[in-house]
Amino acid sequence: MRAIKRQEILQHLQDKNPMTLVEALPEKYYRDGHLPGAIQLDHDKVRERAAAALPDKKAFIVVYCANTPCQNSGIAAKTLEAMGYTNVAEYVEGKQDWTEAGLSLEPSKLAATV
Repeated sequence: MRAIKRQEILQHLQDKNPMTLVEALPEKYYRDGHLPGAIQLDHDKVRERAAAALPDKKAFIVVYCANTPCQNSGIAAKTLEAMGYTNVAEYVEGKQDWTEAGLSLEPSKLAATV
């Protein structure tokens, strides 16, 4: 698994390159706001929900959580790789880095919760 920085995520969003953002925090934090277009997938539910939420194991998936000390994104990303996902990156700095850069979070969309 590789690390990805905010600027690369922004570039993917701007260029409309295929990318699935996955928030590995519990739903209540996702509801408070998430990165643009992100889905919510608890780090401890990855094994049971990944197949439905992320059917393409070759798709570019970026997993993030709250901040650098938060381990949820690393756990989720490693689990996805163990399940055969081949293009997983972790945005280690997470939501804290995103908002500190002055970028907005999207409000919750219950349909995007998995």
